[in-house]
Order: sequence, then C-alpha cells, then structure tokens
Amino acid sequence: MAHLRFVLPFLLAISSILFVHAADEDMLQDFCVADNGSKVKVNGVVCKAADDVKPEDFKSSLLATPGNTYNKLGSNVTLASVNNFPGLNTFGVAFARIDYAPGGTNPPHVHPRGTELLFLLRGTLYVGFVTTLPENKLFAQKLNPGDLFVFPRGLIHFQLNVGQEPAVALAGFNSQNPGASQVARAVFDSNPPINDDVIAKAFQIDDRALIQKLRELIGMT
Repeated sequence: MAHLRFVLPFLLAISSILFVHAADEDMLQDFCVADNGSKVKVNGVVCKAADDVKPEDFKSSLLATPGNTYNKLGSNVTLASVNNFPGLNTFGVAFARIDYAPGGTNPPHVHPRGTELLFLLRGTLYVGFVTTLPENKLFAQKLNPGDLFVFPRGLIHFQLNVGQEPAVALAGFNSQNPGASQVARAVFDSNPPINDDVIAKAFQIDDRALIQKLRELIGMT
C-alpha cells in the first residue's frame, strides 16, 4: 500500500497540467454529459438533456479491475474516455490504466489528439518517444514506482516492462478522446491492406511472403 502515497501528487499534476492546458475546446457550461446514443455528429459528443443527468454519470469504475495481459503483447490498456465515461464530455481529459506482464510491452503508438502523462504505480518500465524528422531522436528512461514521464502529443512512444513482476501504470490525457494508432497494426493490419509495393519500398523488404507473414502475425495480436 506504500505506493499509494504517490497517487495524490500524480492527480495534482494531472489537475494542474491537463486542465490548465487542455487540448480540447473549452466547455461553455457547467457540464455536458455525453449522449453516446445520439446519431447527431458534432466535433465531440452532444449533451444529454440536463434533466436526464444523474450523479452516476460522473462516476466510473472502469479502471478498478486489472486488465488481462494474457496476449502476445503482454499488456492491456483500459481507457476511460468520453466513449465509455459520458461525464468526461467537454472537460478535455481522459484517463487510462495500463497493466503489463513481465516482459510485456505497450508497443510503439501515437495519440493524435492528446499529450500523455504516465505515472508508474508498480513495477519497472523502460519508456520513450521518438521525435519527428529529420532527427528521429529517441528520448528514453527507466521508470520506478512514483516516477512520471510525459509523451508529447502525436509522437511515437512505447513502454516495456523490464522487471520480473507485473507492472501497473496510470496515464492522463489532455483530451476526452486522445485516440491511439499502433504503428505495426496501422501498417500491416490496415483494412483494406496497404499495397505491398508501398510496404516493400518503405521497409526495404524484397520478400513478399515476409510481408504477408507479418500481416498474419500482427493481425493476431
């Protein structure tokens, strides 16, 4: 339970950084609980009628249960966003729990709409991000419980459990819907598939059978 003493500073950091520097548009009313059943499309989610809003709309237990890490990546991301926590609508924040098996990885990915502030609750992680062209510079660190690390919006980043025990991290985003795109899945598991010639030239792969094999393997993760 000693690690819980780190949670308050993390939440304070989230409050001071994410709310002050929100990426999403500012709200224009006290609250706007999302009506996720509406077919109306706006830049965000339309509001429920104020009379239909209940106290439970502002509570979520999504992150209370550890994620299942029994998969090829050895990790599980549980995201509380406007899509499953309607009370977040218009507040410019989302929150995630990330569980890692020993050796598990949250593979290289990007969040197109949000900066991520990661707090390591338990375990040991190797984390980092890569800057854009032409430098492609890697900024990486080893994290211990209580450490924070920030991943800039839109940059490729990753986490790897380098400890012998399971690890757990919490992550805050300055967007109610930060989005995520895994690099490998975007390239090798798109729908429909990217033309083989594009992948062969980009990755300098002459073996088309290897491209197909990578598609099959990544599609199974």
